[in-house]
Amino acid sequence: MGTGKWAARSAAQPVIISVLSRTPVVELAMKNAPTWLDSELIEGSRSPVRDVGFGREVRAALAARRQWLVERQLADGDGPAFRLRRGALESLRLRELESVGERLGRELGKAFEPARMGERVEDVIARRVDLGSGPHALVERSRDFTLVPWCDALDRNIGKAASGIMRADGILSWRFGRSRSGPTIA
Repeated sequence: MGTGKWAARSAAQPVIISVLSRTPVVELAMKNAPTWLDSELIEGSRSPVRDVGFGREVRAALAARRQWLVERQLADGDGPAFRLRRGALESLRLRELESVGERLGRELGKAFEPARMGERVEDVIARRVDLGSGPHALVERSRDFTLVPWCDALDRNIGKAASGIMRADGILSWRFGRSRSGPTIA
């Protein structure tokens, strides 16, 4: 193929690379947080994993993750009978947030307050924090802070005031800048 054909093919079928985790796959098996390994276990592997190189590492990590989840009573069964228990992923998510929140609390000298569904989250988007369950925004308030799921719109709003409502799907509807709500003088 000539270079023109490669360029046309690349434009028509671009390669998309997604980072599933910044943690090495071998460490994901024992992570007290939801990981992409859990998604693979729930959905079954969407594509066959070869038993060589990285594929072998993934197979070993999946087997170790299954065992780890069963030992912690977050899952039952083995092989095709393997099933996560109800609420297992939410339990892992909360454990991870508490652990990271505690560590960041010592660093910031502030208390960690988990965001709850339906709650308004507002103040300064301090920074991005990469967790095993995915990136989160550290929203720093005067006395405490919280961690909420990251979205790409936050990239250009780090250091700025924002507010949003935590929805059941874990996604916030963000507004940026200070709002003019509160007591008024009549």
